[in-house]
Amino acid sequence: IQQASAVSRKTYFQRRLSIHQVKLRKNGIPYNRPAKINAIALKRIGLISDTHGFLDDAVFRHFEKCDEIWHAGDFGDGLLSDRLSSFKPLIGVYGNIDGYDIRSIHPEFRCWSCEDLKVLMIHIGGYPGRYAPKARMLLQEHRPGLFISGHSHILKVMYDAKMDCLHMNPGAAGKQGWHKVRTLLRFTVDGLDIRDCEVVEMAH
Repeated sequence: IQQASAVSRKTYFQRRLSIHQVKLRKNGIPYNRPAKINAIALKRIGLISDTHGFLDDAVFRHFEKCDEIWHAGDFGDGLLSDRLSSFKPLIGVYGNIDGYDIRSIHPEFRCWSCEDLKVLMIHIGGYPGRYAPKARMLLQEHRPGLFISGHSHILKVMYDAKMDCLHMNPGAAGKQGWHKVRTLLRFTVDGLDIRDCEVVEMAH
């Protein structure tokens, strides 16, 4: 299992993270799912968060080959959500700054299956070792293989051995906030496996 966290912004954002295969474990033993014969079944995901009303045109180029876009909250306005959903199938949750236009479309949290992987997404979720109270409750209830949050504007990809779960936060793609680099994540879901994870950087 390869994992990364926001250790040093100087070094972290200068490299591309590649997770060739994240092995989920059953009963403490590495679990390898047989490879699928039909490669068309793979899903390429574009993960974005904290746009705060700003959507860079580069996002459409970076997500051009993705099958779905997942947004981890703080869209900023309904038009931005509409632009994304008209481009690719969109799965999102609302964030703390989002108004009724977003909350009427996207729920506070989502739990769903992508391929064979259970995914849980909520905007304010924290990260392994420092989960927000509601996120911790949802994690214990749903036991996902992938947990996604936003809010912090800090990109993280890290494995939680206690929860047997991979955590992702794509950082912030908008211009509002203290972050110096705007970021996205791309990855592939293949059955239970998460692989080919890439960090996309955009100038603030």
